[in-house]
Amino acid sequence: MNYTIIWTAVAQQRLAAAWLAAADRNAVTAASHRIDQVLAADPLNFGESRASSVNRIGYVPPLGFTFDVVVDDQTVYVTAVWLTA
Repeated sequence: MNYTIIWTAVAQQRLAAAWLAAADRNAVTAASHRIDQVLAADPLNFGESRASSVNRIGYVPPLGFTFDVVVDDQTVYVTAVWLTA
């Protein structure tokens, strides 16, 4: 089952800020691509649940991120992202 990944405007802005602040920008680019891959494949089995089973947090170093899964629409919304190191 493939999910559609949507980065909210806030997440996009934070990703851009993380990329600008990163010592290794290639690692940030690779991590954001990997985030899209893992969330598209199986978002409910990635990371840890937070407020509910569909509100989750995950890590793909050097990034941490939060995301919401809408199972009925097969859509994942990345809501925030930050540098972990």
